[in-house]
Amino acid sequence: MPTLIDFSARDEAARWRAINDTVMGGGSRGAMHAEGALGVFSGELLLTHGGGFASVRREPEPMRLSGYQGVTVEARGDGRKYQLRLYSNQLIDGAAYRAVFQPLVGEWQRIALPWGTFEAVFRGRLLENAPPLAPDEIQQLGLLIADRRDGAFRLEVANIETLEAS
Repeated sequence: MPTLIDFSARDEAARWRAINDTVMGGGSRGAMHAEGALGVFSGELLLTHGGGFASVRREPEPMRLSGYQGVTVEARGDGRKYQLRLYSNQLIDGAAYRAVFQPLVGEWQRIALPWGTFEAVFRGRLLENAPPLAPDEIQQLGLLIADRRDGAFRLEVANIETLEAS
């Protein structure tokens, strides 16, 4: 399985930037940082003042993934639901293809996310007439939490890899 994102690489966590609900008046905060060979997406979700999401995006990079069935995320969670978001020129700016996943609490898990599990969304709403995800058009990926629960969150990620055809 080719590795797309490997947090054991020394500079990987620095390639991610936060985009939180503060862009629309909210008070949530989230960021990616390194802890050893892990990337840790953590912070606090606040639902006050129209808030309700925290996210990080990796710097853009064409991925050319048409030969694969999807991606896998090796993660350890906190019981909350997260989204892996894929950004492509197929959609309007700010829209993404999302897949929701919920890693086990305190246990490492490799979560398979086939292309068919991704749905097009914009500001939390499904885009009904969006084209299906074209793996060769993926330009960027990100993580987001918007589970409508106040409080601290923490998602540990070891890597993101391609999902091979079975």
